[in-house]
Amino acid sequence: MADEALFLLLHNEMVAGLYRAAEQGEGVSGAGAALGAARQRPGLTLRRRLVSRILQENGRCTTKLESMGFRVGQGLIERFTKDTARFKDELDIMKFICKDFWTTVFKKQIDNLRTNHQGIYVLQDNKFRLLTQMSAGKQYLEHAPKYLAFTCGLIRGGLSNLGIKSIVTAEVSSMPACKFQVMIQKM
Repeated sequence: MADEALFLLLHNEMVAGLYRAAEQGEGVSGAGAALGAARQRPGLTLRRRLVSRILQENGRCTTKLESMGFRVGQGLIERFTKDTARFKDELDIMKFICKDFWTTVFKKQIDNLRTNHQGIYVLQDNKFRLLTQMSAGKQYLEHAPKYLAFTCGLIRGGLSNLGIKSIVTAEVSSMPACKFQVMIQKM
């Protein structure tokens, strides 16, 4: 139980710290630099330029979180699969991700796995641990993607170490449920 609380707190602090650093102009160019850069681009109103720059910074933060998750996913999958037999196929790997990997990381299995048998998988978690701390209402729906970026990277990194190149996206329509779409890229 303490491990789970520690993971949740660490994840929330990591997201908040990265976005806070971007706002203060540390690490990524930040809001202070955003204002300076927004003033230098003629033709757009200052407000539109500032909003554009802030959206760009949010994208950088999301990318940073996703790449952190990617590295963690690579390391975790290496540890989890060292004593398991080779997987037969892509579907077998996805079942492993949904059952064993998800259970180890989030203390529960994925609620639903769907596929079109053409390289697209949808993993549905009806009570995603990283979103349960937020309100179930619609007011925090716009903040959900920044709390899912790390997990998208986690899945992508795990699949990468198992020899599958993929694109992972997340979608939230009602909290705390979410869907992760995995598109396998044929090499």
